[in-house]
Amino acid sequence: MEKMDTKIKHVDVIPMVKHYMTELGLHELFDKYVPNDNGFEIKPAQVLCMMVMNIVVAPKPLYKVDDWLIEYMDGKAENMDIAGKYNDDRLGRCLQALFGSDRHSFMSEASAAAIRVHDLETKRIHNDSTTVSFAGAYNHQSPEAVQLKFGHNKDNRPDYKQIVFGLNITEDGHVPISYQAFDGNQADVSTHRPNWDSLREFLASEDFFYIADSKLCSEDNMHHIEKNNGKFITIMPKNRKEVSEFHERLRQGEKIEWQPAYSTEHSRKKGQQIIYQTYSDERSREGYHIIWVHSSSKEKVDLNTRERRIAKAEENLKELLPKLNRYYLKSKDQIEKAITKASKGVGNFVKVEIIEEKTTQEVKKGPGRPGSNTQYADKEQITYHIQWHRDEKAIEQASKADGIFPLITNATLPAADVLRIYKKQPFLEKRFYTKKSILEVAPVFLKNNQRIEAMLFLYFIALMLVSLIERNIRRQMLEEEIESLPILPARMKTKAPTWNNIRFFFRNVHLALITKGEKILQSTVKGVTELHYLLLKLLKVPFSVYDNLQDGWWNFEFIKETG
Repeated sequence: MEKMDTKIKHVDVIPMVKHYMTELGLHELFDKYVPNDNGFEIKPAQVLCMMVMNIVVAPKPLYKVDDWLIEYMDGKAENMDIAGKYNDDRLGRCLQALFGSDRHSFMSEASAAAIRVHDLETKRIHNDSTTVSFAGAYNHQSPEAVQLKFGHNKDNRPDYKQIVFGLNITEDGHVPISYQAFDGNQADVSTHRPNWDSLREFLASEDFFYIADSKLCSEDNMHHIEKNNGKFITIMPKNRKEVSEFHERLRQGEKIEWQPAYSTEHSRKKGQQIIYQTYSDERSREGYHIIWVHSSSKEKVDLNTRERRIAKAEENLKELLPKLNRYYLKSKDQIEKAITKASKGVGNFVKVEIIEEKTTQEVKKGPGRPGSNTQYADKEQITYHIQWHRDEKAIEQASKADGIFPLITNATLPAADVLRIYKKQPFLEKRFYTKKSILEVAPVFLKNNQRIEAMLFLYFIALMLVSLIERNIRRQMLEEEIESLPILPARMKTKAPTWNNIRFFFRNVHLALITKGEKILQSTVKGVTELHYLLLKLLKVPFSVYDNLQDGWWNFEFIKETG
């Protein structure tokens, strides 16, 4: 007689993620663009959906995905009966098929679904790029795929080859709606025109603000958007003539009639306000509006940065003192080079003087011991000393330009409104942080650059899902006037829940199955508390997504969500 047994299968956040994927019709899209033409036992759409889930929940290299799936599919401490089918060979083949598909159309359909289902506002689109680094030679790459090359590495790994990853996000919820992968040596300045054209095609309109970093500030880029009736906002780089001239005017004491813009609470310093002022009576050489901004927070940062660099230079100079006139610091040229290196980055704020001291010493002429007939000669010896002081006048002049940065735009909005729009740009950095840390896009354990390019597509989809989840919970908290949620370790509260916080809070949710042979007698979801249900409500996830879980719930094709 067969005895009853209990199986425990991990659940955590996967039903929630599956719900969001189902809302966007991602399984159907994968099946449309990567059809099962070869009649595989598991369709590529199912495999690719599970890969997206893995990236969102607990990213693993391909050869470890089946290990990760054991607790979900087969149960804790069980054999790898089902999970073993998701081996790295199958995953690699599905990535290869995805690479050969029309990923651009797929991305457009997925993004359109996100905009439609979640009612995303697309009037303001922010763009930026980062680099994805790869350890390895990658000498034999497919010319059909993006090329891993050396370039300006934003991960501070110039020894690694890379891919440039450009991302467009909505201001509304900071949700990615498109991305582009470029060769590793691609310059950012050349990406904006094709990117803006692609956005205009996708949104079927040029009536949106395009906000980007200083690489957008080239005459060709700005003129392209202007002549096509678009609107842009960007920051002017420091090497522009207008910037250096304005700073020089400030240093010389010119009075600027700053206009109050707005103030906001400092995000990292509780109780401290950041005050913004603007001056917008000037135009660039191309005829666009220049908005000079003064930030009280940036003013303090600039002052502290300058003081830190001066103090570091003074410390370096002190360390030089006992080394003078010895080894490689005997000549004036050698000492000047050492001073330049020691005071790097402080400009003319520290004045250093080399003091030359000549002495005459009587020395014996010729070899041998001194005697009554020994002759002596005078030998001149030169030693060097250094002394320095701060140039307080130069420091005071430089401080007059502290806290200043210039925006440039072709919009006719008030200066304060332009500034408010641009200040959303740093949220892109947070999305890149999510991509590189929580989703762990690097390193990617793949050798084939075609599969790497396909994998980046899956990371884009994963990033979209995470962003939608974070957007929903924060919007609903605001709407229901919930100030914070106690979902952090030790029941600590958070005012702005992140995906990592949510993932942690659902970590102990599991499915308990009572079985008799192959037959399931009872299934129960364990670990879901009232606070979990509150989060599901805020996330707009039906309770039935967890309450009605049955064995095989992770299968997209056969298990349909209800409720």
